Amino acid sequence: MLSKFIKAGIKIKTEADQYSLKNKLKVKAEVNIFPTENKGVDVKIPVGILGATGSVGQQFIHLLRDHPFFEITALAASERSAGKTYREAVTWFLSTPMPDFVENMTVHACEPNLPCRIVFSGLDASVAGPIETAFAREGYTVISNARNHRFDEDVPLVIPEVNSNHLELTKHQPYGKGCIITNPNCSTIGLTLAIKPLVDAFGVEALHVVTFQALSGAGYPGVSSLDIIDNVIPYISGEEEKIQKETKKILGTLEDNHIQPASIKVSAQCNRVAVIDGHLECVSIKLKEIASEADIIEAWRSFTAKPQELALPTAPLKPIHYFTDPAYPQPKLHRNLDKGMAVSIGRLQKCPVLDYKFVLLSHNTIRGAAGTAILIGEMMNSEF
Repeated sequence: MLSKFIKAGIKIKTEADQYSLKNKLKVKAEVNIFPTENKGVDVKIPVGILGATGSVGQQFIHLLRDHPFFEITALAASERSAGKTYREAVTWFLSTPMPDFVENMTVHACEPNLPCRIVFSGLDASVAGPIETAFAREGYTVISNARNHRFDEDVPLVIPEVNSNHLELTKHQPYGKGCIITNPNCSTIGLTLAIKPLVDAFGVEALHVVTFQALSGAGYPGVSSLDIIDNVIPYISGEEEKIQKETKKILGTLEDNHIQPASIKVSAQCNRVAVIDGHLECVSIKLKEIASEADIIEAWRSFTAKPQELALPTAPLKPIHYFTDPAYPQPKLHRNLDKGMAVSIGRLQKCPVLDYKFVLLSHNTIRGAAGTAILIGEMMNSEF
């Protein structure tokens, strides 16, 4: 099915960019850059990455390298990196090699003249807000990992398996053909995906979560080795507030042009630990209806949602995996389950304070960042 982004036409901002992208597409297939119908030619959707040299930007590149309908045509970063090749500008620290196709791409400044209509933003929150707004005003679809716009009244905060209907909010934004969509904080994503089946089946009145968050969540170069080796840091600035507030918006109800937050009570405590990737969270919940352990496990194991129904390429086959082994889940063993997009859960047991408690694990830079943003893009392409 031809994407709505292609059907709408791709407006290239400069003659140089137009010539470059036309030639790029012509090498791949003889098509016009403004196709109005699919003539049997597989045309990929050009996308750009803002903050391409950072940790989340690198995950975007890694996850998009063989994407069936997105193609990276622009990389953008700070003025310090602009004008350099990507190889010159980046310190690549993923365990997988840098894809060949990006090595010699020229890094652009983060200005809204890129040869694409969709941008995935891995920008730091210190600069993301005005840059993302500028792109949206120029007609770009901005899918952001940054916190800056998460609580704008008309900006959806989305986990596709949980609240894809909130994407309707983009129709009320003041950007014309452009829009801004955000994904939540990395810890919020794993937590909210884990409790969504329980909210649907039994209702959740309250929860308390203690997180043990990986070093990669702090970005590169991250936490000093002298601070984290032989240590746990029981404070991550702003993290607890994000979890407590974001969970309510995500689980809230779409009403006209805003979200009515859910009434669930959420308390969070956050810790940084010496693990590279994978956030572990210990959760206690109070349910609205009586449920057995077997009922809860069945709710998790049977849970699927729109991304699985549509067979979106980044969607995990099973969003949630439950383990009966009392020593599971573990970051080293389970963070990459289902391409890093699944949430692993274990140790469900009665809680003497609330009703039940359990442990969950999610990959913080894939499911908790770039992977969810890409899944949002796939959902927009398929449904809107």
